[in-house]
Amino acid sequence: MIKIISPSILSADFGNLQAMTEMINASEADWLHFDVMDGVFVPNISFGFPVMEAVKRHCTKMLDVHIMIVHPEKYVQRFARAGAGMLSFHYEAAENPQQVIDLIRAEGIKAGITINPDVPVSVLEPFIDKVDMVLLMTVFAGYGGQKFIEESYSRIDVLKDMILRKNPDCLIQVDGGITLENASKLFKHGVNVLVAGSTVFNAPDPLKMIVDLKNA
Repeated sequence: MIKIISPSILSADFGNLQAMTEMINASEADWLHFDVMDGVFVPNISFGFPVMEAVKRHCTKMLDVHIMIVHPEKYVQRFARAGAGMLSFHYEAAENPQQVIDLIRAEGIKAGITINPDVPVSVLEPFIDKVDMVLLMTVFAGYGGQKFIEESYSRIDVLKDMILRKNPDCLIQVDGGITLENASKLFKHGVNVLVAGSTVFNAPDPLKMIVDLKNA
């Protein structure tokens, strides 16, 4: 089973981004997660291309970019050029999700599609065989440090069944409230990629936490 840890840089010390990035480089984390928020699709603003480009100069891990923005189709090329290796956009924010997937593919990077906890998993069915990953939000997009929504497990089960039928190579990623306490259960339900922000960056020993999450 593929088990990937993608620490979210949103929880890192932004006064020491190079040091934070080098810590991730030295860790057993597989990817580095970027939460990009525009203040429109979600009620918060995080960072944009200059921060991504700065981190990319030092990062040896794949940049796993989750965009919580309106009109994602307008910015696909910019995110690809800024260093995204995986680009996940919200189904709810796209007028034509297939168009966004095609634009991501055209840039030669991996495509992901995302939904919030109040969106039925069934809306993803037409796109499962078109993407490399589905990101199921296990909190509502927009803020770090939220509590994991327990109903997410049944949504993961529905998604896993859909993936097994339509695209077994498609990864499942979860983001929001991920801790050492729920990591094992998430993996058992078929999740492949855990996004962990405060759980990693606020840990007394982030390197050990990443190992513990991966071995959960």
